[in-house]
This record gives sequence, C-alpha cells and structure tokens, in this order.
Amino acid sequence: MNPFSGFVIGFLEVVSIIFLVTSIAIAVIIILEKRSPFKTIAWILILVLIPVLGLVVYLFFGQEYRKRKIFSRKGLKELGQIRSRTSKQLRLIHGGHFNLEKNISSYEKIITLLLNNSHSLLTTGNQVKILNNGEETFREIFDAIENAAHHIHLEYYIIENDKIGNRLKNLLIKKLSQGTEVRVIIDDVGSWGLGQKYINDLIENGAQVFSFMEVRFPRLTSKVNYRNHRKILVVDGEIGFTGGINFADRYLEGAKDIGPWRDTHLMITGDAVPCLQVVFAADWFFVSNENLKGKKYFPPFTDAPGIPVQITASGPDSDWENISQAFFAAITGAKKQVYLTSPYFIPPPQIMAAIRSSAMSGVDVRIIIPEKSDAAISKWCSFSFVEELLEAGVRVYFFQGGFIHSKLLLVDSEMASVGTTNLDFRSLETNFEINAFIYDETVTRKLVRFFMADLRKSREIDLEDWQNRRWENKLRESLAHLVSPML
Repeated sequence: MNPFSGFVIGFLEVVSIIFLVTSIAIAVIIILEKRSPFKTIAWILILVLIPVLGLVVYLFFGQEYRKRKIFSRKGLKELGQIRSRTSKQLRLIHGGHFNLEKNISSYEKIITLLLNNSHSLLTTGNQVKILNNGEETFREIFDAIENAAHHIHLEYYIIENDKIGNRLKNLLIKKLSQGTEVRVIIDDVGSWGLGQKYINDLIENGAQVFSFMEVRFPRLTSKVNYRNHRKILVVDGEIGFTGGINFADRYLEGAKDIGPWRDTHLMITGDAVPCLQVVFAADWFFVSNENLKGKKYFPPFTDAPGIPVQITASGPDSDWENISQAFFAAITGAKKQVYLTSPYFIPPPQIMAAIRSSAMSGVDVRIIIPEKSDAAISKWCSFSFVEELLEAGVRVYFFQGGFIHSKLLLVDSEMASVGTTNLDFRSLETNFEINAFIYDETVTRKLVRFFMADLRKSREIDLEDWQNRRWENKLRESLAHLVSPML
C-alpha cells in the first residue's frame, strides 16, 4: 500500500468515526426532546438509511425549538390587556355566567380551549366578508390600502416581485407620500426571491420592512425550519384580512401545468381586528424591537352585537399547538358534518385519528385535496392517507379545477375555521400560523355552499378503484409516507 492510499484510508476512518459519533449524539438528542414517536422514528430512520444526507437534512430542518423559547411575547402592553380580558371570560364561563348566544353555546368547549391555550379572546362585534379567490381578495385589499388614513401593517409569507407584487409596492409608496405609516414583515424563505431592490424602494420612501428570522449561513440550520406562514393585513386598526392568499400573480392567473388557483380569504371589521393587530404587534416587536401601543393602533373593544370570532395564532411562540388542539376538538365534537379542504393533507396521528373516529361514528366527513399540486412530495404524501380515510368512511375528493389552496374546517354548518393553517405536520406543529374561528351559522353556511361548489369541480375517490391503482403510485406514496412527519 502506498503512503497516499494509507492516508486516504486513515482520513476516511476518522471521518467515519466523527460521523458515527455525531449521528449517535443527534439520535440521543432527538429521543430526549420527547417528540412524537412517529417523528423520532422517522428522523432516526433517515439518519440510518441516508447517513450523510440525513445528517445535513436534520441540521437544516429537524431541530426542535418550541420548548427553547426562541420567541417571547412578554412586555407587550396590549397583549397583557387581551390576556386580562380572556381571563375574565374564563372566570365567567367557569362560573356559568358567560352568556353565550344559544346557537354557539355548543362550542363552549372549543371557545374555552382557545382561551386557555392561546389567550384567544372571543369577540362579538364583528362583520366577516368571505373573499373567494384572488380577484375578490386583491380588490378589497387594495381598496382598503388606498383608503388608509393612518397606518398599514402587512405580514405575509410570500410577496413576489411580479405584477401583483409591484402593484402593492407602488400603492404603498403612494400612501407613504401621503403620510401613512407602513410596516411590512416578510418571511425570509417564502419571499426569498423578492429582491433587495424591491425592499429598498419601500424603505427609501419611508416604509419599515423586516424579514422574519433571516436565513443566512451559518445560522441557516437554526431558522430555516420555523417559517412565518401568517398572512395578516391591518389597516388603521379597523379593517383586517387573513386567509390563504399571498401577493403573487398565480393567485390571479393560475400556475403553469396546474391551472387556476382556488383560494379563500377573509375581510373582518370589528373587535377581532385588534386581535389580528396584537399578533402583528408581537411579531413586529420580535423583528424590530418596537412596541406598538395606543388607541391609534388598538381601538377600544366595543363588545357590540355581531359575528363571534376568535383569532388564534400558533407556532414556536406558543406553549401549545393551539390550532391543532382546536381542530381536534372541533372534529371529535361534530354531530352531523365535518368538511375539510387542505392543499397539503399530511395530518399528525391525533388529527388523523379524530377524522377517522368522527366518520366511523356516523358523521358526514368529506375532504377535498388537490389532484394536481405545486409540491410533488406533498402530493404523494397526501395520497398515502387516502386508503385509510376511505376505509373509515370518509368521503375523499380530488379537486380538478386547478390547484385548491383553501384551508377550511366547517362543522355542522355552524362553526368555521379559515386561515393559513394546512392539515400537515409542519403547519400544525412548526410554522407560525393564524386562523379565525367563526361561530356563526350564516357565515358557515355560505362557506359550505362554496365547499359544495368545489365538490362539483372534484372527483370522488372510490375505495375499490383506489386499491387497484398502479403499483408504482403505491410505491411513491409509501416512500413519501416515510418522510411525512418531517414535511
């Protein structure tokens, strides 16, 4: 053996030992973090089967930060006021003195859950407008921005440097010239392609713009896994928007090889808007260290009659998986119907169990997922759950009218949840999300009509036909299912 060969062999032996020690250490860390067994096994399996790549993937995407408190909401005055009001509501509920309207009294457990796990105030003085698809949504959003008198607060996962993105930029610059305050939070990964020039154009005209948890090597490994998927717009503390739509042309024009982009957004006025503002203010404090306070940002609560709404945020800034817990309670508590729409259906075990149990107990459970997707692995992961759903009596539909990106949960035509949360591990357990829980028959029935319209653009999956699908599709689904806890 020549000296060079001996050197190479020795070097490889050292690298192998280092890698082995590192992998064992990471496996121990994963076990000690007390994650769900499904996630723990999945990560260890990845480390064993694809050792080098698996280690890299874990360092980038696998680290758990919820319990490390990387994000704190302490010190926000308005958040303290919200918590004081939620504590009062809890005392009234526990004492039997919280006078819920008869039509929402059956949802007292979900309301109480959200008060406990996320201090989500139940507000009543609201009006809610359902916005279907990009055309309706952008029309209302740009109209609200155009008429802003004092401030515009934007927090979005994706803003693209395209036609709709530049229309937004130009309108914000116009409002800045009129003296309107503009604050913008973008997710550093979701809006990675936005470009510094776009951001500089806003900043140079007086806007304050921050990226949420910037991803820069070598800090990449600690921040790429926890993305701000929230979509929030608050104008003058009086009008609020949230839902599934980002600022990108595809929400108007569709996407190549997929077709039209089907989505749902909400416009809210009333007492729920300060709750949206509180979520924005907490995120703003995190990125800028500026504490927004005062009546110009937070109008007093009116407690007026109107649609009952709870604004709920979840993510690494929460002690609990707030929205996931509420979904579980809503699905298991349903008496007649559960209608779900999700573009990425990769549910954690507890949500899957809730769906199956609800269907097997006689509840009409229907789920719409896209037949075509913008994410191939997520598509095959979603398909891997279909057979189990069908066997439990769930009616599964593949949307064929393009790509369905709506995120809906509708229960008994009385209660609805609309927001940014997908029914997947990442959205329910990892990302920063926001949803509106609405306890109103009129709003929910309107959403049910839209759901039924989407069903008419979908094909229902038959269990026997699905079991006879091509073997290579089954293989893709099985391989994708292995990594589903990490998606």
